[in-house]
Amino acid sequence: MPQKRLMLLGGLRYLLPIIEEAHRLGVHVITADYLPNNIAHKYSDEYCNVSIIDKDAVLKAALELKIDGILSHAVDPGVVSAAYVAEKMGLPFQCSYEAACILQDKSLFRKFLSEHGFNCPKAKGYTDIEDALKDADYFNWPVIVKPVDSAGSKGVTKVVDKANLRSAIETALSASISKNFIVEDFLDKVGAQSSADVFTVDGKLVYPAYSDQLFDKNAANPYTPAIEIWPASMEQSFQDDLTAQLQRLFTLLGVKSGIYNVESRVCSDGKAYIMEVSPRGGGNRIAELQDMATGQSLIANEIKKALGMPMDDITTPQYDGVWCNYILHSYEEGTLVSIEIEPAFKSKYVRDVGLIVKPGDHITPFKGANNSLGTLFLRFDTREELDKAISNPDSWVHIKLK
Repeated sequence: MPQKRLMLLGGLRYLLPIIEEAHRLGVHVITADYLPNNIAHKYSDEYCNVSIIDKDAVLKAALELKIDGILSHAVDPGVVSAAYVAEKMGLPFQCSYEAACILQDKSLFRKFLSEHGFNCPKAKGYTDIEDALKDADYFNWPVIVKPVDSAGSKGVTKVVDKANLRSAIETALSASISKNFIVEDFLDKVGAQSSADVFTVDGKLVYPAYSDQLFDKNAANPYTPAIEIWPASMEQSFQDDLTAQLQRLFTLLGVKSGIYNVESRVCSDGKAYIMEVSPRGGGNRIAELQDMATGQSLIANEIKKALGMPMDDITTPQYDGVWCNYILHSYEEGTLVSIEIEPAFKSKYVRDVGLIVKPGDHITPFKGANNSLGTLFLRFDTREELDKAISNPDSWVHIKLK
């Protein structure tokens, strides 16, 4: 049987476990982006130099390379191109190209949610700054301003004072590929927001998952996720409500099989809201951690799905202990000297260290996922143990700059 050929869009470190698992399955891996020095290309079997946001260029390359499947795992800019190529070539993908375009554009997604009766903040999308400024009184303040097509909280600003709306829009535009932005009411959450990877099989949500996503109020951007914890502390009734909402959303969009990163929250009005759904694995190594914590492999099944191979049975996850994805970050700018973890803490609680920086690298304050220094996977027996540890990280991790 000819060796299957999988194209991965992007070259980030997050792709390394995908490449490793694909190789374990005997798959030929082609990584693709316009940056030949990205780390994933050192581990793939073949590199293709192409802009992953140019869907027709990606399709041309995919046809020439005779691929059998395509993924944009944890790489937000490539999702629409991956859906487009899959549809044009008749390859498996989570959803149609049309559905991917809706999910990947925050303005279109809010419009879809509103038109179909989902819980949704008042929101409008814009291409022109002046149009948004004229609409300032349309919203219930404070508001959130976001690029429509950026992940990892890049370009996101909470605005309390209308006088600061213009600068927030300019920040959003600077992070937007399409130069479009959205303004929406700020939803006051109760408890922690959730960010987790879920999985559908033939349109059925078979693996719902929720986490506690926490933020560092002292970070340069206090809306950048800094900690994720499984299982979630969200009340089960809200989790059940969100699972039902997600299933209705997936049915309306006509999705198929695959992984999705979902952000959701419960708000002070007593309602549960779906905030974001992207047809890809999440950043910050979320699928890796969920695989380690549950014993089920979202990564292996996502590869098998993409290549039309039989998937394993996937069911509602059960967690072996309490797990934390701790995003290493700095409050200051400087040159990295070292990242040290107390040996006793490391031996007892750390299950994996994924650094993306090294001594001598220039470090910038934590304004988005792209300023992360890496991730730590931590496992505890109880939530109380975990809460105690993350309430005082200076006691066990030391980031030294000069």
